[in-house]
Amino acid sequence: MKEIFIKELRKDQEITEFFMAKTIAIKVGSNGKQYLDIMLGDKTGEISGKKWDVSDSEYPSLKAIEEKSIVKIKGIVTEWAGQLQLRVQRIRVANVNDEQEMCDFVKAAPEKPEDMYEYICNVTAEMKDADLKKLCNKLLTDNKEKLMYYPAAQKNHHAELAGLLYHMKRMLMTGERVCQVYTNLNKDLVMAGVILHDMEKLNEINADSDGIATGYSFEGQMLGHIIQGVKTIDRLTMELGFPREKAIMVEHMILAHHYEPEFGSPKKPLFPEAEVLHYLDILDARMFDMQTALEATEAGSFSERVWTLDNRKLYKPVEGE
Repeated sequence: MKEIFIKELRKDQEITEFFMAKTIAIKVGSNGKQYLDIMLGDKTGEISGKKWDVSDSEYPSLKAIEEKSIVKIKGIVTEWAGQLQLRVQRIRVANVNDEQEMCDFVKAAPEKPEDMYEYICNVTAEMKDADLKKLCNKLLTDNKEKLMYYPAAQKNHHAELAGLLYHMKRMLMTGERVCQVYTNLNKDLVMAGVILHDMEKLNEINADSDGIATGYSFEGQMLGHIIQGVKTIDRLTMELGFPREKAIMVEHMILAHHYEPEFGSPKKPLFPEAEVLHYLDILDARMFDMQTALEATEAGSFSERVWTLDNRKLYKPVEGE
């Protein structure tokens, strides 16, 4: 079992531990000497590693280490520019006998994908609107395999194994309660908007079965998941015989959920359910980013600046005082 996680590392600590090599390269420094530049990761975060003065005899074995392989590291935790860094003394690819649980090495949603998927399907089953139920069922069924592992982003909120499902589920849970307060809302429309709004991230982002995003697809870069989503919903609602007004309203919810043109939405929400969808989305994203930042912060101190939160430093109170 993995004993030391990245969030537990402290300056001057000597460690021998397993990590995932998220990126790895041999570079040449200003002194003309080769060094290994590696980004190490586990489920709690990332840390940059350096192995200085790589000799010609070491080069072949280091060059053979592939990204996403599990490596065993011996090194010392140092500090550079205010950030912890690992000075690598020894590194090797883990042997078969060294295998660890993959969930130790990748950030993952705290709930099982199967359970979250079932929850979302149950919400769909309770819909009274036959059109919305049929549309959500189709997309959930057609995309089930990818949903089991897909992240909701490459770097930002819910960039983790099954992060897209986790994002959907928490938005549905909050949306359910919002609809209890604001009884004028069409609950089925809100729930459908939540389920559908980010579904095309499955085709915008490229990701492997470990939940790690590797970049964006060609269409994802050219159009983005909002336009991709509108295209998909337009096609499917025609195939399913949707009333045109209802189809356009669903498309508008997807189009407007980022709210501002600079974030990809050419229209702001024009009816209550679309407005609610935006705030459900932004609330869950911000709560995720805040929780992530504070998990890496000692009680009684401030976090590092969080650029997704306007470079705010967040305060973590001392528990029990």
